[in-house]
Amino acid sequence: MVSASSILFPAIAQLLFSVLILTTNVIAYHHDESTIPSTLDGPFKPVTVPLDKSFRGNAVDLPDTDPRVQRRAAGFQPEQISVSLSSTYDSVWISWITGEFQIGDHIKPLDPKTVASIVRYGKLKYSLTHRATGYSLVYNQLYIFQGLQNYTSGIIHHVRLKGLKPNTLYYYECGDPSIAAMSETYHFRTMPVSNPKSYPSRIAIVGDLGLTYNTTSTVSHMITNNPDLVLLVGDVCYANLYLTNGTGADCYSCSFSNSPIHETYQPRWDYWGRYMQPLLSKVPIMVVEGNHELEEQAQNQTFVAYSSRFAFPSKESESPSTFYYSFNAGGIHFIMLGAYTCYDKSGDQYKWLKRDLAKVDRAVTPWVVATWHAPWYSTYTAHYREAECMRVAMEDLLYNYAVDVVFNGHVHAYERSNRVYNYTLDPCGPVHITVGDGGNREKMSITHADEPGNCPEPSTTPDKIVGGFCAFNFTSGPAAGKFCWDRQPDYSAFRESSFGHGILEVKNETHALWTWHRNQDLYDGHADIIYIVRQPDRCPDEPLKKHMDAGCIGHQATTNHGEDRED
Repeated sequence: MVSASSILFPAIAQLLFSVLILTTNVIAYHHDESTIPSTLDGPFKPVTVPLDKSFRGNAVDLPDTDPRVQRRAAGFQPEQISVSLSSTYDSVWISWITGEFQIGDHIKPLDPKTVASIVRYGKLKYSLTHRATGYSLVYNQLYIFQGLQNYTSGIIHHVRLKGLKPNTLYYYECGDPSIAAMSETYHFRTMPVSNPKSYPSRIAIVGDLGLTYNTTSTVSHMITNNPDLVLLVGDVCYANLYLTNGTGADCYSCSFSNSPIHETYQPRWDYWGRYMQPLLSKVPIMVVEGNHELEEQAQNQTFVAYSSRFAFPSKESESPSTFYYSFNAGGIHFIMLGAYTCYDKSGDQYKWLKRDLAKVDRAVTPWVVATWHAPWYSTYTAHYREAECMRVAMEDLLYNYAVDVVFNGHVHAYERSNRVYNYTLDPCGPVHITVGDGGNREKMSITHADEPGNCPEPSTTPDKIVGGFCAFNFTSGPAAGKFCWDRQPDYSAFRESSFGHGILEVKNETHALWTWHRNQDLYDGHADIIYIVRQPDRCPDEPLKKHMDAGCIGHQATTNHGEDRED
């Protein structure tokens, strides 16, 4: 016989827990504004938080036996469901996968035509009166070398919903009703209309996420902060830390140096999609490629899984590529740039970026935020000045169009800059923030290039994917004549080696609150907090400034691939 107390006490405990979480959320977002610094108080003296050697993180991948990554869908039932944004509030993409992947020596790709791509949706949960159809595809990861296992995906579906109202909750089901293979009902909320008074409440920024036990901590903290949108600034699931037989390592080149090609274990993508579905089926995610999405295969194909699994508003933002695109979220214009495709001034990406920036109406979207994977301003030895050629090519363009904030990943630590341009403190330069510490298997970056004995050889710094050498010695300032500073650089305001994520809350046309949350802290804690303040009168959008058509700052780029680095 079940006693009343055995039912009542757990219920009370659950109620108290819910109240605690609710109270925590309220506390977390009622900051004492009088104590929060702003960029107007800067530039700040550089701060380095000492390394907590007791916390190196549990950077161990979730195994394929974890129930959170196992396939639960039967037959052609949808799985790995996610939402992503189009270029404006009135449209979103719904993506999912049906059917099972295959891996081995003898694989036969599924026929995408066998399953329809349909979404039924509406404002009422039990009255999904609208219907949209999309397209589907299957991708392969193939190798020409004997003994390597090939992969073919399930059927990937992308459906674009149009004509949506701003800041509105919609319910939806996806799948193929003709074969009784529809999902359960999910929901999402559209972005606010684009104007200077309207913004998403909270935008989560995370990089180098992976699928480790640290990842689960990061995602748990991120969910507690109740984001309206997630930006993943490259390096998704780290499938390329594995051989095709499923054997993984923290450092691929260290453990598998005899592999004839850099292998990848594609099921890790499916595991990641299953784990993330509870969040991404209701909160939109926008992704840009990182170096771990390269995934080379037969016929010199690269980035195939990345380009196939996510829906991108490339066409809507007039981009010819999945590597770079833009979109609006309320009064914010987001620009997602590709660090692993051509960024020269004569290339398509640069020309697209120039057109995109020229079209931004700051009276409608006052804030312009740019993201890409490899940071331009980082003081860690990992990837030090690796993206210098991209900075040389594009920094003037971002500066002259008054981009407000830049988010990056790649370096597995947290760092926030003072406002900076061309390595010099500048009140009109963007704030650069590196959040490449989402939980990946490769562990944290902990050494700084400005510490004695840590400055890397210049020949080791060029990016091995795109190539080019632009990182010469500094010609002026405190580091003149040197490749590294001999102290924490003036442009580096705050740095710390810990796993975590960030939350951006744009309050109005001029003020945005940025908080960075460490995984080891309580849910209501933050390790870094600042108001980022725009000064449009002081720093107007003037594309005809003298820097606009400057060359490569006196340096000719040459191909130099450097050493094989992971991260």
